[in-house]
Amino acid sequence: MRYCCYLLALLLFLVSCTKNNDVAENNIPLPAVTITDTAYGSDPLRKMDIYLPAGRDEHTVAIVLIHGGGWSDGDKSELTPSVAGVQALFPGYAVVNINYRLAKNGVTNVFPAQEEDVEKAVETITANAENFHISRDLILAGFSAGGHLALLHGYKNDPEKHVKAIVDFFGPTDLTALSDIGTIQALILFNATGKTYDQDSELFIQSSPVNFVTENSPPTIILQGGADELVPASQSVELDSRLEENKVAHELVVYPGEGHGWSGATLADSFEKIKNFIDANVP
Repeated sequence: MRYCCYLLALLLFLVSCTKNNDVAENNIPLPAVTITDTAYGSDPLRKMDIYLPAGRDEHTVAIVLIHGGGWSDGDKSELTPSVAGVQALFPGYAVVNINYRLAKNGVTNVFPAQEEDVEKAVETITANAENFHISRDLILAGFSAGGHLALLHGYKNDPEKHVKAIVDFFGPTDLTALSDIGTIQALILFNATGKTYDQDSELFIQSSPVNFVTENSPPTIILQGGADELVPASQSVELDSRLEENKVAHELVVYPGEGHGWSGATLADSFEKIKNFIDANVP
C-alpha cells in the first residue's frame, strides 16, 4: 500500500512539473506550488515539503529548513508554521522543509545517518532544480541539532558549493567538547551515535563542523542564547573563532538572557539580523 501511495505521489508530481513546464515555455509566470511529503528515499522519514514561489525562475534560491531534536526527536511539522514567515521575510525564495531519520537508543539510525540524509535531501533538490524551475543555490537554516546538520553539510559535504549561506540557531559545533560538558549532553550524544568519545573519537571529530571550516566555507550567521545550558555559548564562540581565522563572512549574535530557544521580540530581532546578513552576503 505504501508503495502504491509513493507511485501516486510521484505521478502527481510529474504531472505538476509537466504543466509548469508548459507555462514556463510560453513565458507565462509560474504559479506558486506546494508539494508535501515528497520522498527522497525509501525510509518513511526521508520526506520533505517543497514550497515553490510564484514567478520563480532559474535564479530562485531555495532555503532548506532543518528541524532540531537531539538527532533523535522532532519533525518537519514543527517548522511548518514558520514557513509563511520565511516566505514573508524572503519573498521570491523557494522553501524546503525536510525530515531525516531519527536515532533511537544508540542502536537504530545512529549518526552519521542524519548527516547522510541531509546530503541526500540536498542532492534531490539540486538534481530536480530544473524541474522545479529554481536555482541549485541553497541557504541552509537549522535549529539546534538541525543547526549542527546545516553546518556540517555546508562545511564538509558540499564540494560543488551549492550552499551560499548558513543560518545556525544554537547548533552544536564541536561534539568532542560537548560530550565533556555534562551528563545530559553525554547521554544525548550516546543516544545519537551509539558511542562515547573514548569508544570512537574519530566519529566525534568527523561529526564536528568546526573541524571542516576553511577559507571557502559559506557565509554563516550564528544565533545563540547566552544562558543556554544545553548547547552552551562556548560552542558558538568556538565556531566564530574558526570562521574569523579563515576570513569567512560571518556574524555571531548572542542574546545574553536567552536559553535554548526564544520567541517574541528576541525572535523578531533574530529574523531582522538574518535578513540583513543574507541580503549582504547572498547575491
